[in-house]
Amino acid sequence: MQTDVEIAQSARLRPIGEIAEGLGLGPEDCEPYGHDKAKLSLDVLDRLADRPDGHLILCTAINPTAAGEGKTTTNVGLSMALNRLGHRAITTLREPSLGPVFGMKGGAAGGGFAQVVPMEDINLHFTGDFHAITSAHNLLAALLDNSVHQGNPLGINPKRVSWKRVLDMNDRSLRNIVVGLGKVGDGVVRESGFEITVASEIMAALCLATGVEDLKERLGRMVVAQTYDKQPVTAADLDAAGAMALLMKDAVKPNLVQTLENTPAIIHGGPFANIAHGNNSVLATRTALKLADYVVTEAGFGADLGAEKFFDIVVPAGGLTPSAVVLVATVRALKLNGGMDKKSLATEDLEALGRGVVNLEQHLENLQKFGVPVVVALNRFPTDTDAELDLVRERCAQLGAPMALSDVFARGGEGGEELARAVVELCGQESSFAPLYDAADDLLTKIGTVAREIYRADGVDLAPAARTQLADLEAQGHGHLPVCMAKTQYSFSDDPTLLGAPRGFRITVRELVVNAGAGFVVALTGDILRMPGLPRVPAAVGMDIAEDGTITGLS
Repeated sequence: MQTDVEIAQSARLRPIGEIAEGLGLGPEDCEPYGHDKAKLSLDVLDRLADRPDGHLILCTAINPTAAGEGKTTTNVGLSMALNRLGHRAITTLREPSLGPVFGMKGGAAGGGFAQVVPMEDINLHFTGDFHAITSAHNLLAALLDNSVHQGNPLGINPKRVSWKRVLDMNDRSLRNIVVGLGKVGDGVVRESGFEITVASEIMAALCLATGVEDLKERLGRMVVAQTYDKQPVTAADLDAAGAMALLMKDAVKPNLVQTLENTPAIIHGGPFANIAHGNNSVLATRTALKLADYVVTEAGFGADLGAEKFFDIVVPAGGLTPSAVVLVATVRALKLNGGMDKKSLATEDLEALGRGVVNLEQHLENLQKFGVPVVVALNRFPTDTDAELDLVRERCAQLGAPMALSDVFARGGEGGEELARAVVELCGQESSFAPLYDAADDLLTKIGTVAREIYRADGVDLAPAARTQLADLEAQGHGHLPVCMAKTQYSFSDDPTLLGAPRGFRITVRELVVNAGAGFVVALTGDILRMPGLPRVPAAVGMDIAEDGTITGLS
């Protein structure tokens, strides 16, 4: 069978101008980046402001497992299937980070015959958005250290500098460093470190901004340090927001590409889902909604992370109205959740499936709490048996949700038509969306609500540092912000080894960090890292490029 990159390389791409023209866009609306990529002008939103929005469909999934779920693949395949059925559809996705691409996870352009292309460019440097964000972030770090070195007029306490530097690569050696070593003119000595670019608050702010002015305001609000009397120091205090926005003048514009079947795709931004909110930019989604009847967007990792944050952070920030949710699962992943050995997943085991399907059921029950119609997309594998498919369908029916089979990996849009019809039917139903918690609730109440209602924890425990931080954040006026839970993606709990639907546990919050620019408070649980490391055998070691430019090993 062909690899993903081989399938992508054999695709017949249409010139990006034709893709734009099919959406009703002219040359003034997009700036080509070569033959098959383009930046979309932010003026498109203003020009089409009076046009009704299309239907917004969120694609989410059960907790990720080693067996794979295929959420991005389903997202892309669904958009292609909707177009095959005569609807105008657009897929919107996050941009892949180089860290996972060269690390363990691989790329994020879909798979098989349901990919966005040019896959190689999208998974690598694309249009340079992440480089611009990296530069803007590190410019702020440089300005901060320079201010301390040049007489420290703001009274910054070097031991209370929270703004680290970033790099779009997995590199554990840079997590903890010391800066300023050397001569007197080399700066003030202090401890610091690096985070991965997708963990930068600038990434989150970009993806929640509604325009350039809003982005500049968000950049200015970012808290980077504290003074000796523990007062917050912001990017605005360092007069940095304007220059940072200047570096991002192109990165703020969404990127237009296409799928293997030439369905339009808008790909923009890429915040981590277990550190930030894990969704593509509000600008990309709002633009797509003006251009299409159906927009399929995606929330990172399982629905306990990406979907919850989409509904409680992104939707209110972007003024969005979701019409339907697609919950992706596989029989293989559910059997793994039920305790089955990974090597035996091709064998029918209804007992393991029955134990593991509780993971799907809890995600389904959680999503229904937001008042948006849900369909379960079962990403089909050749080894799935009729008895296994019937068991999942029956359990979904007991919870009042339809189930549709999806075979887009092997058959492209054709393999997603059953799912597309189910989605269209759902979009015709009434959606009574409501966030999980009230914005007026205090921070601890919001954290507790997510922990009880989504994770099914018995309660929340605050580490001493987090308790102090909670009081400080409330006193500083940040209590109105939504909470962004930083938690393992592998379990509903904060223990990655507890699969299925664990009960009888509590969530421990070890630290609270305000992202005043992005507009949320991050609650860190478990052992969440903001700078990942590479695995024993990184994906990078299998990648290469031939003299004629042919790329191999990218997935």
